Amino acid sequence: MPPKTKIRESITEKETVSTTEAPAAVTAALQVNDSVSTDCETSGPTPITKLDKACGIGNADIKKLQEAGFCTVESIAFAPRKSLLAVKGISDAKADKLAAEAAKLVPMGFTTATEYHQKRSEIIQLTTGSKELDKQLQGGFETGSITELYGEYRCGKSQLCHQVAVTCQLPIDMGGGEGKAIYIDTEGSFRPERLLAIAERYGLSGQDVLDNIAYARAYNTDHQIQLLYMASAMMCESRYAVLIVDSATSLFRTDYSGRGELAARQMQLAKFMRMLLRITDEFGVAVLLTNQVVAQVDGQAMYGDQKKPIGGNVMAHASTTRLYLKKGKGDSRICHVADSPCLPETDAIFAIGPEGIVDAAPKDLC
Repeated sequence: MPPKTKIRESITEKETVSTTEAPAAVTAALQVNDSVSTDCETSGPTPITKLDKACGIGNADIKKLQEAGFCTVESIAFAPRKSLLAVKGISDAKADKLAAEAAKLVPMGFTTATEYHQKRSEIIQLTTGSKELDKQLQGGFETGSITELYGEYRCGKSQLCHQVAVTCQLPIDMGGGEGKAIYIDTEGSFRPERLLAIAERYGLSGQDVLDNIAYARAYNTDHQIQLLYMASAMMCESRYAVLIVDSATSLFRTDYSGRGELAARQMQLAKFMRMLLRITDEFGVAVLLTNQVVAQVDGQAMYGDQKKPIGGNVMAHASTTRLYLKKGKGDSRICHVADSPCLPETDAIFAIGPEGIVDAAPKDLC
């Protein structure tokens, strides 16, 4: 599904999401922002309610599908059949009918490279606040894909997350996405004070910026995954530009310990990453996640960098772009493109200032 590009929707509604009971929160999230204004033609995901009459399923089944994370027709079309059957009340016949009707509304066949290139040309880039970093990323963080930031502590991962939570609200011609942000915090590092300082830099109303960021603290891996269901429901009702997870792996490191639980951890992590990928396909938002690193203690530690990101091949394959952040001279930080389908492996130097992410001072470039 191509990302929404030229839609201008109201981003001033306030949303309140409770994270104490997941199914109830999903239902509540579906009820917010009943009226979303658009200034031009509508595109993007199709609500699952469009399948109501066509498939002959009742409102109760629709509600169960929504609570299970199936909030759009695209989510039905992209899901394997066994996922639909896992929803209580969905029989074999209903699952087949749902998949057949969804396939009629969602194009899933071949297209020409020319058409796909045209869609790619409409993708929005979210500015990082640093000209050098934007230049390295060819405009900023790409919507419709997953960008992973990994590195040791105090290298700027969370600061970049706070920066994008604000800049995504800017107009498109200023490097923004004209949308809201969803921020999932697993480490307790979210600070609204930083958002206010960054908003002042761009001349934005601090109160409006805070109102347009939906924040949730994740307390365990199950809760972290459940928050994605809630995020999908919210994205159906309003325009969001970015989904931030800071960090994606910290809870997996503590909830699963030792080699005996390694396989289970990787399976859950793969499920989480697959859900993020599905969100980018359905809603065209940018997904920005941070990742921790671990020191290598094997024989390879004496050669090259001794730190590697958590998550192994599961994280490496799921992330579209991987950026390795390191501490630089003085207040500067170094961003290295570790993996990307279209960006060269280059380095960019930026700094963290009172007003957010900025270009590094000349004295720190040497």
